[in-house]
Amino acid sequence: MKHYAVIDTNVLVSAMLKKASIPNYVIQETLEGDIIPLLNKEILEEYWEVLTRPKFKFPENAIMTMVMGFIKRAIFVDAVPIDEILPDSKDVVFYEVVMEGRKSKNAYLVTGNLKHFPEKSFIVSPKEMLEIVEDSREE
Repeated sequence: MKHYAVIDTNVLVSAMLKKASIPNYVIQETLEGDIIPLLNKEILEEYWEVLTRPKFKFPENAIMTMVMGFIKRAIFVDAVPIDEILPDSKDVVFYEVVMEGRKSKNAYLVTGNLKHFPEKSFIVSPKEMLEIVEDSREE
């Protein structure tokens, strides 16, 4: 079963920092498994801007491979303005895209910063997303 998800940038950073990690397993599912990424131009720009920050020292080819992998599998969704106020204005686009995606798909927002978003059943941690994927394989 395919699952649709907006992946917060912090999940990508965590995945690239530690290969043997739950965030990296989520990214692997997104690149070649049962998670289909929901994206828009603004999210892609944030991915690139954050992942290329000098403090991370990520190889550019690794960043390019990840971002291009997302683009190849993604469904592009327009961000539609929301009425809710989020603690961090940079997170608004992720919430807008998942809310728009949910109009036609059972979409999730996967983040390591749950406190930055409203408490909703479709806003999940990387661990919860993996559990959702695994549970659907057992059905």
